[in-house]
Amino acid sequence: MNLLRNILKPPIKSGFYHALISNHNNSPLLAKTHASHSCVSRFESTKAKQHARLCNHEEEDYDLNNFLGLDFPGGRVAFTTQMKFISEYPEKRIPCYRVLDDDGYPVANSMYEQVNKETAVKMYENMVTLQVLDTIFYEAQRQGRLSFYLTSTGEEAINIATAAALMPDDVVLPQYREPGILLWRGFTVQEFANQCFGTKDDYGKGRQMPIHYGSKKLNYITVSSPIATQLPQAAGVAYSLKMDKKKACVVAFTGDGATSEGDFHAGLNFAAVMEAPVMFICRNNGWAISTPVTEQFRSDGVVIKGQAYGIRSIRVDGNDALAVYSAIRAAREMVIREQRPILVEALTYRVGHHSTSDDSTKYRPPQEIDHWRTARSPLGRFRKWVQRNGWWTDREEDELRGRVRKQVLSAIQVAEKMEKPSLTELFSDVYHETPSILNEQEKSLRETIKRHPQDFPVDVPL
Repeated sequence: MNLLRNILKPPIKSGFYHALISNHNNSPLLAKTHASHSCVSRFESTKAKQHARLCNHEEEDYDLNNFLGLDFPGGRVAFTTQMKFISEYPEKRIPCYRVLDDDGYPVANSMYEQVNKETAVKMYENMVTLQVLDTIFYEAQRQGRLSFYLTSTGEEAINIATAAALMPDDVVLPQYREPGILLWRGFTVQEFANQCFGTKDDYGKGRQMPIHYGSKKLNYITVSSPIATQLPQAAGVAYSLKMDKKKACVVAFTGDGATSEGDFHAGLNFAAVMEAPVMFICRNNGWAISTPVTEQFRSDGVVIKGQAYGIRSIRVDGNDALAVYSAIRAAREMVIREQRPILVEALTYRVGHHSTSDDSTKYRPPQEIDHWRTARSPLGRFRKWVQRNGWWTDREEDELRGRVRKQVLSAIQVAEKMEKPSLTELFSDVYHETPSILNEQEKSLRETIKRHPQDFPVDVPL
């Protein structure tokens, strides 16, 4: 063994070498290894094999790869004699967790969270409500009654199943296609209409575009138009929950296109390093407006990106309500118990246009859209499962859709007749004490309106 030590000993005993030896003389790295370990298997060169034979004749067996490793920030790194580049692609694509097949039957041997009748029916009713609300509000925009709208069509399962798996204290930072979270938590159809029409009862006081919902009461941070800005914020919000020792987590939504933004990477890295209790949910719906995922990234989707930041990740069928519910429930438990982030990639499809400013038939075939609207519909799949359990009937379906349609149409009529926020609200809520420059701007605006009243809306109180 002394011969082996002399062979390994460098000509000049540097301070680093002394430190390495002294720090590891009593370390498991230099301890006796299991008899089944073969030194020969750890060396490829002739000289190394000779060293290995020496090891076999000694009472103590040393793992030389570990001995020759590098103590580096973040953990010890073993050396290798093989020059091997990490492949840009895994041998196999990461599988997608699924519970229900396209016909609504549970896949054999699938593991999932059991859902009782009350929860399942509420989930389905909310999915239908969201679909009807989207349809009518979209039509209202096309009639010129709204300036803008954006639907969640095709992504209802991600919305509602996630909401059902969370707790009310969990803080949600949405992107813009997650109104189902609010719906589940008690946001009324009238509240949706108030925001979209910018009435005096809109919590944003008419300052935001339509569909930019927010509710302090329901722990739903207001939607922000710039893509991915909510992700670093989510890491910070989650860290505050951790400091306060709260048994809750943060859930931040994003789309596949947002993974090309710097804030996506900053948010995940912050969360990983700070071990913040946040769940990042990426709705990978195949399209970032007109840009397909094939032009977004070369990685195996989004789920693989979590590993690069040291974040546990899972890929789930976003059109399978049971799979989403089960995955989010499990992820939430891990996030809170272990106080660290998780990344969920939900594979889905944006059946509707990106927004009312988009015509998706210009960049994707109508047949593709129709296939996902019908054969891969998350509502159709979940309804089949609920009905087979004897929890839903066709009569209940017709009654629900008729009732929700009346509610939405009534809410729109009320919102259209409701007074708008006062002009003063343009200048409030920014500073505790309004600075003089804002007072001057308000005065100037009022004087301009008096001179040119025909150029300003008459339904805004002055």
